Amino acid sequence: MGPDAFTSTLFKWDPRTILPTCSSSLMEGTGGLEELFHAYGVRYYTAAKVAELGFTARTLVDMKEEELEHMMNSLSQIFRWDLLVGERYGIKAAVRAERRRIQDHHQLRIDSLSQEGVQQHKEAVGSTWDVRKRMRSRSKMMSDEEEEEEEEEERQREHPFIVTEPGEVARGKKNGLDYLFHLYEQCRDFLIQVQHIAKEHGQKCPTKVTNQVFRFAKKAGAHCINKPKMRHYVHCYALHCLDKDTSNQLRRQFKETGQNVGAWRQACYNPLVAIAALHHHDIDSIFNSHPCLSIWYVPTKLRQLCHAHRNNSASTSTSTSTHHHLLF
Repeated sequence: MGPDAFTSTLFKWDPRTILPTCSSSLMEGTGGLEELFHAYGVRYYTAAKVAELGFTARTLVDMKEEELEHMMNSLSQIFRWDLLVGERYGIKAAVRAERRRIQDHHQLRIDSLSQEGVQQHKEAVGSTWDVRKRMRSRSKMMSDEEEEEEEEEERQREHPFIVTEPGEVARGKKNGLDYLFHLYEQCRDFLIQVQHIAKEHGQKCPTKVTNQVFRFAKKAGAHCINKPKMRHYVHCYALHCLDKDTSNQLRRQFKETGQNVGAWRQACYNPLVAIAALHHHDIDSIFNSHPCLSIWYVPTKLRQLCHAHRNNSASTSTSTSTHHHLLF
């Protein structure tokens, strides 16, 4: 047998050609390591030995470089495993590639959530006619909160505002951002009026800005206030209420660079996610505890971005925990 044939047999990723009697047992419980190492020259039985020590693909990906080195040293020195030099580099290369794949996937997910017109996927629950009827009635009740938000953002194609600095009066046909934030204060006044009317007639008082408030504003002559527009920029108003300094800094930055209000609107998401991270990513409680924001529904995209950031933070904390457990 030539040296090339011997080498190809040694690294061939098929346990049946090496030890048929125990291949099925080794295939069980490798924790995804065979898929992780498959293309990086790591022998199958090396992956099985790593799995035997309790490591999985997820564990290795969350480990730091020095932790990987410590694991491989333990494998060869303490457990007397003949770990080839190429396998050392193969393990590190496989882990780095998997980290990049996960990071790219996470970034794509964040980018997709930040785009306009995020698709809302509803879960189909229940199979009986009663459950279906309840779900239809529930979806009708939620129309003021989230269900119509996609259609609103699709209709909100042309931005009727321009980026202005605090206190600056806009010129031309479009209004500035101070005027936009003033519209939210007007909505609060209209909500109070609707609540007074509802109490006088013994009706249920709305606690948030709903279709009823928008209809009242339209009848009162405030045609500049409409549901798509107000829902479209509500997170910008939230940043203005929660951190006015950051909001003003963003306005000045985008005004100096000449960017449009659409880019400014997208930039308002990240500071809000950072604020939510300081409160356990509970953006709903932040809105409900603020007197100016409690009357507004939390935008679906903002909630999704907070959830994605929370999951990413949890993954990072898992990596830190693995580092502490490995140092024994």
